[in-house]
Amino acid sequence: MRNFTAICLAIVTTAMLGFSSAVTPAHAGNEPYVIGAVFDVTGTGSPLGAPEEATVRMLEKQINAKGGINGHPLKVIYCDNASDEAKSVTAMKKLIESDKVLAIIGTSQTGTTLSGEATVEAAGIPMISCGSGVKIVQPVKKWIFKTAQSDVHAVAKVLDYLQTKRLSKIAVISVANAYGDSGKQQLEKQAPGAGIKIVEEESFGSADTDMTAQLMKIRRSDAQAVICWGTNPGPAIVTKNMRALGIKLPLIQSHGVANTKFIELAGVAAEGVIFPAGKIIVANEIPHSDKQRSVLLGYTSAYKKEYSREADTFGGHAYDAMMLIEQALKTAGADRAKIRMALESARLVGISGVFKFTPADHNGLAKDAFTMVKIVNGKWTLDR
Repeated sequence: MRNFTAICLAIVTTAMLGFSSAVTPAHAGNEPYVIGAVFDVTGTGSPLGAPEEATVRMLEKQINAKGGINGHPLKVIYCDNASDEAKSVTAMKKLIESDKVLAIIGTSQTGTTLSGEATVEAAGIPMISCGSGVKIVQPVKKWIFKTAQSDVHAVAKVLDYLQTKRLSKIAVISVANAYGDSGKQQLEKQAPGAGIKIVEEESFGSADTDMTAQLMKIRRSDAQAVICWGTNPGPAIVTKNMRALGIKLPLIQSHGVANTKFIELAGVAAEGVIFPAGKIIVANEIPHSDKQRSVLLGYTSAYKKEYSREADTFGGHAYDAMMLIEQALKTAGADRAKIRMALESARLVGISGVFKFTPADHNGLAKDAFTMVKIVNGKWTLDR
């Protein structure tokens, strides 16, 4: 626990508000609403977790600058699980047992979320994950929600694309972890109904640095397109290896590459790569009539002003989680059970889509939360 005390930091914005984080009984009416945030800030999940934590820090400051929530300052205790499932559980236990948080935002990945679900459920504390695996919310768990679009919808969007291009034979290469396995399972489940055959399946480890052997097998198959399911850096290595081998088949990545890190890592090899993504990375190209447009542009502008770099899909998942928590706290106050009930009927025009939560759907999104994006000249564009 001592190690996690060092990396779990309580942050309360005081400079703009003039209140102390040490709340005395005389000021009990203004006690902070305390929530926890567990993200994969370091380790293999850092391309997801780093922008997520940065987003929550920014929003915490914004909320407190406006007077907090119902007059209560918001206090977020941050934990980095180092992209490790065991450390993720330890962090959640600390937040629940020692810090007595009202709710938890996180984690960043499917595996680091699933590892802690039993802990959260047993404690009866609402948690909003930023992971994308459909197993996070299916079957429904009473206390678990998520904001990332599910891989079940991402796969459906990819299969729609393949059908429009009349590509009926595919090779699948996926990372050997919970995220990759879930995506592969969805491809195996949905492809036959779309008239698409998987002719080759390969996998790679999250720390692997060369996927040439797997891609050589794919090249010998009769695949008409390659589907890669993973999060960086693996997908970038697959992309570079594929180009180096002269494999000219269309390469379709998952929504796990929807940040600038993929383009940085893959370099010129990223040209022409297509993947399903939330609308945030092409916000300027979506119609003015789209109800998400103003929310997307507001977030991306604020993030760039705060950090002098572009916002991305993954930070958007944390934005949605934070807005949902703020909304629930306004309604429910410092009551975990009431927060959970508020989340279960929440409505939000967010970054990842238009959310409509129900008791039977703790993700609240559909296939239309995705759009197909193509990398052209090192930039994201709508695939038209």
